[in-house]
Amino acid sequence: MALVAFLGLGVMGYPMAGHLRSKGGHDVTVYNRTVAKAVQWVGQHGGHFAATPAEAAEGKDFVFSCVGNDDDLRSVTIGADGAFQSMKKGAVYIDNTTASAEVARELSEKAQALGFSFLDAPVSGGQAGAENGVLTVMVGGEQAAFDRAKPVIDAFARMVGLMGPSGAGQLTKMINQICIAGLVQGLAEGIHFGKKAGLDIEKVIEVISK
Repeated sequence: MALVAFLGLGVMGYPMAGHLRSKGGHDVTVYNRTVAKAVQWVGQHGGHFAATPAEAAEGKDFVFSCVGNDDDLRSVTIGADGAFQSMKKGAVYIDNTTASAEVARELSEKAQALGFSFLDAPVSGGQAGAENGVLTVMVGGEQAAFDRAKPVIDAFARMVGLMGPSGAGQLTKMINQICIAGLVQGLAEGIHFGKKAGLDIEKVIEVISK
């Protein structure tokens, strides 16, 4: 059992943190900007909630975050009462936010200077993947930190891969998004073509989806 903090209990973070507690068996402390959501999570899963990211991260072996964007990520890490100010040396920070490779590299450098590790680890699989604990996690960072963190990440993932140095996880997620966008565009063009050709689109979709 590890001492774990999870920052951000949105549609992804809430179930991910739950799996760390229920499947992983870890001692989990959660933080959320809306305190009521953190109280709800503790009522459902046990564990603890904290008033600030710094309070949540203090003394933890692993600190996870899943927030909205680069600015949110900077806020919970290096902002006022951010997690970085209280993390212990040798800990690992795992960020599951879909953010930029630039902020990942920036925070990795700051973490290294403070004596702990930072992994950028965006996920794919959507809300259903988070709820079912079968996310794909694309990780950037050092091998040693990855090896320590992977058994913990496994609680909410079916695939966890180290893609390269800091920022590589976010770059891989970007490729994933580009591929999805291409598929969506192709589907839209196909439907448009079918309509112009006078086909029954519902039947077309039924057939090509088998």
